[in-house]
Amino acid sequence: MRTATLGPAQRAESLAAMAERELDVLVVGAGVVGAGTALDAVTRGLSTGLVEARDWASGTSSRSSKLIHGGLRYLEMLDFALVREALKERGLLLERLAPHLVKPVPFLYPLQHKGWERLYAGSGVALYDAMSMARGHGRGLPMHRHLSRRHALRVAPALKKDALVGALQYYDAQMDDARFVTTLVRTAASYGAQVANRARVTSFLREGERVVGARVQDVEAGGEYEIRAKQVVNATGVWTDDTQSMVGERGQFHVRASKGIHLVVPKDRIHSTTGLILRTEKSVLFVIPWGRHWIIGTTDTDWDLDKAHPAASSADIDYLLEHVNSVLHVPLTRDDVEGVYAGLRPLLAGESDATSKLSREHTVAHPVPGLVVVAGGKYTTYRVMAKDAVDEAVHGLDLRVADCVTEDTPLLGAEGYRALWNARARVAARTGLHVVRVEHLLNRYGALAQEVLELIADDPSLGEPLHAADDYLRAEIVYAASHEGARHLDDVLTRRTRISIETFDRGTRSAREAAELMAPVLGWDKDQIEREVQHYEKRVEAERESQRQPDDLTADAARLGAPDIVPR
Repeated sequence: MRTATLGPAQRAESLAAMAERELDVLVVGAGVVGAGTALDAVTRGLSTGLVEARDWASGTSSRSSKLIHGGLRYLEMLDFALVREALKERGLLLERLAPHLVKPVPFLYPLQHKGWERLYAGSGVALYDAMSMARGHGRGLPMHRHLSRRHALRVAPALKKDALVGALQYYDAQMDDARFVTTLVRTAASYGAQVANRARVTSFLREGERVVGARVQDVEAGGEYEIRAKQVVNATGVWTDDTQSMVGERGQFHVRASKGIHLVVPKDRIHSTTGLILRTEKSVLFVIPWGRHWIIGTTDTDWDLDKAHPAASSADIDYLLEHVNSVLHVPLTRDDVEGVYAGLRPLLAGESDATSKLSREHTVAHPVPGLVVVAGGKYTTYRVMAKDAVDEAVHGLDLRVADCVTEDTPLLGAEGYRALWNARARVAARTGLHVVRVEHLLNRYGALAQEVLELIADDPSLGEPLHAADDYLRAEIVYAASHEGARHLDDVLTRRTRISIETFDRGTRSAREAAELMAPVLGWDKDQIEREVQHYEKRVEAERESQRQPDDLTADAARLGAPDIVPR
């Protein structure tokens, strides 16, 4: 298997190849489900294409809580099947499929009532661990434990003494959601899938009632392609209804968007060695360790405004600060907030008026011949959703097709990761990088870190950190454009790295340096560099302005003040 390089030349070749001959499966939408569907289809031996209107994971799949988890709160809803399925997937990702990207993370659940709450919550966490072990995929995580108040305050000194009478600690897992999707796309491409971002479906091709492909606009270079396919899979998440409307058929279900926002604060603002999970009146609130930061989230509110750029309002930020401050000894203020991001959950509508109670289970349908739609679900179970979508598509193919093999197909970078991790001190000595830098690369790229190190060997200046975001090396910016399909500055600062939410300047001080590093790879002249930087600065200012607005309507209007960048 070759390692796919998703540079500008490969993108152009993929679009041309998709238009040249009929595919077995064309997947529309490169969030985690679409990328997973492309990987599932191509590893069954099907000729596969994947198109995305913007960037990999540019919607919901880059704006999640960044957790791979069984969904402890779904046990309380008695949704045992969903939890069991998610725990199996969590184990597969930790142990086999992506150990370089998915890592254990501890959570502390403060108890506020003596006696009954420890029994009630403890029983739920014990069942959670038991279900994980029963599936044979729980060995990678420690078991839960009961803590006294004194012990809990040693683990998490940031908590108020009167905020708990004791605690439970348990483990789940986390990942960088956008990086995970990029790796999925590259893995699919390595097995032979043709993939292209900034390639927007404008209509479906029809022969009578049957869908036989899609008309795709190249948003970067201009021009239009007719891509024919025996089966088209609509995996567009919160855009599902919009995509379905192109065939005049919504199908048997409706996808409803629920907005969740998250805050990012520096690590030193909350003194704790563990994440936290807190109950709110509507759902749960997580405080999640994230490198040198904490992620705090999330909200859960209905959203019917712009789907591409959901906006966080001042009220959303106040809600999270109020709830987390209710348990913190030293409260957080607006000045502590480095980053804010908002995402939309694609929920299946029709079961409850409250979005927090809508199903996180997924649905697959075949509304018209040649078109499969997959919607709903949760990030952790993307692989199961992808399998079900391809199973449905296979019914419409006149072929004998192999069964799903993604349970045994590691993502790029997984193979050899543990051996390289064990040798990280030698790698550091050989390259001249500090061992902490090598660990950083291994946990972002796995064995593919060697490709980043090759860039540094060719140009030692790329081994230096970015001046205003020194967690990242200059080589990572170049690699994002040359190997990972980044087409614009926003792609790199927002998704290939997390500089846009991990710095108080939201990445504006890094923008010019990053753009100049990308320019040779993408063929930008000085004018295009200037356009990229100015667009990014306007985007950041529009987001800041939206976060000063009192409600969703005014926040949405402010965020739309910075349109998407248009290439030369």
